[in-house]
Amino acid sequence: MRLPGDPAAPAPATPAATAPTAAERVRSVLAAAHSMTVAIDGVRHEVRHLDGSDVLGRLHLHPAAPAAGQPASVLPDDRPAIRLEFTDIAPTPVRDRVRARVTVLGRLLTPYADERSAPGDSTCVEYCQAILETADGTTYIGLEELDLAWPDPLAPYEAGMLTHLLDDHPELVTLLLRLVQPAPSSAVLRALPLALDRYGITLRLEERRGHRDVRLPFPSPLDDVEQSGAQIQALLSAARRRSHRNTLPA
Repeated sequence: MRLPGDPAAPAPATPAATAPTAAERVRSVLAAAHSMTVAIDGVRHEVRHLDGSDVLGRLHLHPAAPAAGQPASVLPDDRPAIRLEFTDIAPTPVRDRVRARVTVLGRLLTPYADERSAPGDSTCVEYCQAILETADGTTYIGLEELDLAWPDPLAPYEAGMLTHLLDDHPELVTLLLRLVQPAPSSAVLRALPLALDRYGITLRLEERRGHRDVRLPFPSPLDDVEQSGAQIQALLSAARRRSHRNTLPA
């Protein structure tokens, strides 16, 4: 199994991909998490001291392995159940800042190594499923699908990159609006960067009532954070070539 100790580079994306898959979203949330809620047999506690490194570096997920000749339904279920909950919050001050919720369900195979454990300690978990909840709905991810996915290379840097864009270069957010089709109407009061990943940038267009999100895909998915500058510049260059102008506040 590949999950612990993944290489840094993601697998090549298909040419048609313009947004992360559900499994990629889950891997990226786990890779960038700074806090989580852990529930073991229903007892919950908050972990607020994650260092932003991939949670799967300390949590090893294993497939269910029925004993020889026994179906999974008759295996003993007295192993402690573990539930890990993560909330993906937009780093910019958009409305409805919760972008996604991720839940990982399983059963403990070894004692849980909490944040007080020695460096290098890890927990083995028999994986049940991961659940991704977004504004688009709920998706259930099996272990094989999760194992084949890669955390986004921008995930650890996304918050800093988006806040830098908004705080130091708000005029570029307004410029990117030229790429939005159809062009934003006068009902849009504010546009803010919502998300950034290897496939592109997402803007949230806020109206007096409600909002809509618009993805601006990069010319091609990037493979590491060093390529992000060139891809963002390509979007800005394309925006400058567009004729219509926007006067919305960034």
